Amino acid sequence: MAMTEQPADPAGREAARRAPRDQRGPAPGGEAPEAAHERVNRRWNEILQETRVTQTGVQILFGFLLSVAFTPSFKDLEALDRGIYVVTVVLGAAATGALIAPVSIHRFLSGQRMKDDLVETAGRLMMCGMVLLALTIGCTLLLILRFVIPGVLAEVLVGGVMLWFGLCWYVLPLGLRRRAARRSRARDDI
Repeated sequence: MAMTEQPADPAGREAARRAPRDQRGPAPGGEAPEAAHERVNRRWNEILQETRVTQTGVQILFGFLLSVAFTPSFKDLEALDRGIYVVTVVLGAAATGALIAPVSIHRFLSGQRMKDDLVETAGRLMMCGMVLLALTIGCTLLLILRFVIPGVLAEVLVGGVMLWFGLCWYVLPLGLRRRAARRSRARDDI
């Protein structure tokens, strides 16, 4: 058989094609349907990639926050700014915990044939971690801007940034999900 030729039934695709649709999963965008085990493996790999990105960001931010307390100007902060700092560090630690948790859960459950549960739980932890990360970034920005910009402008700018995060991280994906659901319903009606 030449290198470009494919076997008659590569990787059991014929069996996946004959499986009921709910076992194969959705076929968005005209893609070939995938078996349930393929879908859960794909989703797990996607979560791992997302975790790598967010973990790096939150760990760098958390390290920066920890170092702030040891700078000479930290002792000059007002009580409110120290409170913002404490809240920010706690949020950063909570975000770090939520974003690293899927790795720990995977290690404990590896080989237990619980990947569906693992993927669902890891996805929820990632969402929680993203909310905590957004709040950490917002509080960090507030702390920095209160130090640099006098008056209410710092709070206004932070509010604008947090609104932007909300739009990019939550409103846009939910809108795309709704649009895909409408398209799917329209195709099913045809």
